[in-house]
Amino acid sequence: MASISSLPPAGAEIRLEKISIEFGGLPVVSDIDLTVGAGEFVCLLGPSGCGKSTLMNLVAGFVPAAAGLATIGGNPIDGPGRDRGVVFQSTEALFPWLTVQENVEYGPSMRGVGRAERAEAARHYIDLVGLSHAASRFPAELSGGMRQRAQIARVLINEPSVVLMDEPFGALDAQTREVMQAELDRIWQATRPTILFITHDIWEAILLADRVVTMTAGPGARLKTIAPIALPHPRELASPEALEIYRELREGIAEEVRRTLQAQGLDRGIAA
Repeated sequence: MASISSLPPAGAEIRLEKISIEFGGLPVVSDIDLTVGAGEFVCLLGPSGCGKSTLMNLVAGFVPAAAGLATIGGNPIDGPGRDRGVVFQSTEALFPWLTVQENVEYGPSMRGVGRAERAEAARHYIDLVGLSHAASRFPAELSGGMRQRAQIARVLINEPSVVLMDEPFGALDAQTREVMQAELDRIWQATRPTILFITHDIWEAILLADRVVTMTAGPGARLKTIAPIALPHPRELASPEALEIYRELREGIAEEVRRTLQAQGLDRGIAA
């Protein structure tokens, strides 16, 4: 019978080499070279439609590459796997007919983990995300932030070496988002999986990431810049260093947005 390790998940390296992805013969991303180190937290930033989610779906094993090689821990990605967990943007991703405890136990249950062992593991991860008081509640009885915490616990119990997060806090109000950002930083520090995180929020990327990767506008988007964020955790976003990083990232993305608008003939009054 399957079991759950008592050790925290260890991150694995993500390596993308000369990756191109096409839909219907049309290029989405082109010639992507990116390595995310084991246990590293990397944020993807870029204009809407540049292929950030498509690139993440490649790593998740949901879409194939048209060219290039993608590996996790040195193993080629040929489909979804337990070594990767995905936290979706929607706060409706939980099974509404199951309690928080049952939602978190679902993955181990499907793998044949014994009832007592999976219940104990679920309690551990529910406590890690601060939901012990709500373990018996159903998703409809939870706030948006609580549902996202439950979703993170449901991913972590499977002990993935890579966690993929596609704007997981995008649907939350500003105050809840701040709380969840701090909670994610705490949880990552405690468990240390490799995290690839998509966001449109430059401040969020600076707050969380070891490195911020920006992409050019599509179609056929490429990597534009890779910026290390050498600031201690927890981070103070009002510091001069954080403000300078913000200005550089904002201008780089604004440049790509202008290019997109100009390509669509919507560039009247937009400075080059």
